[in-house]
Amino acid sequence: MDIHFRSIGKIHVNATDEEVRKKGDVEGELEIDPEFAEALDGIDGYSHLFVIVYFDRLRPEQIGPLKVKPRGLLRKGFKLEDLPLLGAFALDSPTRPNPIGLTLVQFLGRDGNRLFVRGLDFLNGTPILDIKGYRAQYRSDRFTVPEWFRKLVGESGDV
Repeated sequence: MDIHFRSIGKIHVNATDEEVRKKGDVEGELEIDPEFAEALDGIDGYSHLFVIVYFDRLRPEQIGPLKVKPRGLLRKGFKLEDLPLLGAFALDSPTRPNPIGLTLVQFLGRDGNRLFVRGLDFLNGTPILDIKGYRAQYRSDRFTVPEWFRKLVGESGDV
């Protein structure tokens, strides 16, 4: 099956790629292309938004692997050799079969086709594929994490 997507806009952050990779939680802007601006009608009032992106700067070897190490834990002081090799679907790594990303951001405000947000972990210029408002039905107060995750970061899952 051949699947095609169109970018609806771009991510703008005032941080270097390295700062985004290290911090993983920056303020920025979702600039929506003018042709999609009317799709923003009704978005004001949400506290949070899901942002779906296309990882346009992955190296070829990062697209397709089914097993990867949770490299995001390197920010927490772990050594690569101490991290387990896991299925890509068990992680939020950008290395995966399809180069798409998802994050939940706090919606700070809007100016026309520009949405201001906090909590981005995407690089400056990353193409946006879609935005969805966060609603209570997405919330889960009761959840579990795998044993390997608890051993590495604890029950809270704060990475």
